[in-house]
Amino acid sequence: MKKNKQNKQKNVVEKKHKYDKGQIFVKVMAGVLVLLMVSATAGTLVFALIG
Repeated sequence: MKKNKQNKQKNVVEKKHKYDKGQIFVKVMAGVLVLLMVSATAGTLVFALIG
């Protein structure tokens, strides 16, 4: 019983280090979109203050 628990815990730890290409792509795209949104907001603020 104890060995099964330890084996399951090892499998969980091993799975945490496995990265999926789809997840990485989604996170990169989310970061790009955040940068675009922040830059658009900053640009709008600058143009509103200048004009």
